[in-house]
This record gives sequence, C-alpha cells and structure tokens, in this order.
Amino acid sequence: MRSRTLGQGLVVSAQGLGCMGMSEFYGSADEAEATATIHRALDLGVTLLDTADMYGPFTNECLVGRAIAGRREEVQLATKFGIVRSENSTRRSIDGSPAYVRAACDASLGRLGVEVIDLYYLHRVDPGVPIEDTVGAMAELVSAGKVRHLGLSEAAPATIRRAQAVAPITALQTEFSLWTRDPQERGVLETVRELGIGFVAYSPLGRGFLSGAISSVDDLDPDDFRRYNPRFQGANFARNLELVARVREMAAAKGVTASQLALAWVLAQGPDVVPIPGTKRVAYVEENVGADAVSLSDDEVRQIDEVFPAGATAGDRYPDMSTVDG
Repeated sequence: MRSRTLGQGLVVSAQGLGCMGMSEFYGSADEAEATATIHRALDLGVTLLDTADMYGPFTNECLVGRAIAGRREEVQLATKFGIVRSENSTRRSIDGSPAYVRAACDASLGRLGVEVIDLYYLHRVDPGVPIEDTVGAMAELVSAGKVRHLGLSEAAPATIRRAQAVAPITALQTEFSLWTRDPQERGVLETVRELGIGFVAYSPLGRGFLSGAISSVDDLDPDDFRRYNPRFQGANFARNLELVARVREMAAAKGVTASQLALAWVLAQGPDVVPIPGTKRVAYVEENVGADAVSLSDDEVRQIDEVFPAGATAGDRYPDMSTVDG
C-alpha cells in the first residue's frame, strides 16, 4: 500500500484500520476473527491502527495490544483519551484535565502492552478545561517519551489553532465521507491544511451504509448502536438508501465495489487525508484495501459529487451532537 504523511513527519499507510467495532457498538464480538483481521491488514500493508480507551470500554486496547504483540515495529499505533466511561456503565463524561491526561496515557500504555504510543488523540474537547492546559499536558507526554505525536478529534478550527500554538498537532480526526462533509463545510480541512496538520477520516464508509450491504435496519444486530442513529431511521433511512443506490451504480460501471468507490473518493480529497475504515472481518479489510488501487479522475470526482452532493444525507450524525466541538 502507498503511504501518506500526517503533519510534519508521521508516515502511515494511505489507509488505516479502525478497530472500535471489534469490541462493541457494531454487534457481537469475535476476538479470533478480529485478530485475524488485524493480522491480514498488516500483511496487506496497512500500518495505522486506531483504537481508544473508551472502546469496550477498555477492552479494545487490550485486544489490539495482543494482536500486535511481536509485530509492533510494523504498526503506527493510535489511541485516544478524554471520553470517560466506567467498567459497567454506558454513562459518559469528558475529561481533559492535565491529571487525567497523564493517568489515561499510563493506563493505555499498560493495556496496549507498549512503551510508546505513536499518535495520541484527545477524543473530545473538554469545554470545562482550556485546550491549552490539555495540550500542554499532552506535550509533556512527548517529552517523557510516552507519546510520539499528538492529535485532536472532532475539534473546531478555533480550537485547533489554539492547540497548535501550544504544541505541534500531527493529526485531526473527524468523521468524513460522502455522506458527512462537515470538515469541508465547517472550515476544518482548510484550517488543518493551513497549519500543516494531517487529516484522519473516521467512518469513511458512513458506518457501513455506503457499502450498500445494509438494506434494512433488520440487517443489524439487536445491540448494534446504529439502530439508534438518526441516519438509520425511518424516512432518513429510505432517503439515504436512494443515495447509496446511485453510488452502487457508479461503482458497478467502474468495475469496483461501492465501498471501494467511497474510499477512493475520500483518498481523492488530498494527499493529507487518511481514511480509517473500521471492520472486524478479514473479507472486508481485503475489499477496503483494494480501494488503494482505484484511481479517480477529476471528472469522476465531480460526477460522484453531483450524484451524492454535500448536504444530501438525511439525519444528524449522532442522536446527540452536543459533544462535537462546534
């Protein structure tokens, strides 16, 4: 797989692997298949693995750590902190305090079984703590040799600028896909490019919707959180199915899958954009990696944008958008 550079020097595969769904949110978990999926991704040249302490909660980092044991040198390992969950509760809070930054990093290092984290993200901005204080504490982790690069997730342009004034930010991670254009519409992409920060696109397949494999909510497991996502409900679901049908038609005409076309569109948005499609299946990681070989001309990108224009998606990204830094 080709490589791309985030920020001023973190070289990663052009496409990463999101590991969240291997532990929760997307139905039943199967660690054996998840481990095989990570290994297959590494075999195919994927080097950027993305996890977070709150996935599981806490179990996803353990899973990823076990999977990369013996292959650590092949991986750029990214994890996140800031969304606080208890072991047996779905209640969440956000903590960006310096003390929590340090404690969360040490806990993640232990669960991952590594000595250093390649890319450490603030998962959500804490409105109660100045971003300067949070990023200042994160920078101390770099000085201590516990972290190599710093990142932010779902941060607004003004916040990104304030953070960058404290310490170099290597990557900004935000949802971005054909059906989520917020980073373009809110000036996030423009800001990170001005500042020399890389962009990591999570959910580049619209939480699986853009794959075309979901035709009914009944296709999802009973405990799949997407059942409660506004874009997967009622009239929104029907409208979004119409958009995906057009993507499938364009993909078929090009001789690729809908997932590959959707990922190729994200990759075509710039050499500083790295999508991290999540999957827990070997077959899907093989399909997704195939997007690296799909080339889109400027005309094809325009045609896709005409078929699936910005703002066309029905429904909000989350049931509650209050945790997204506006």
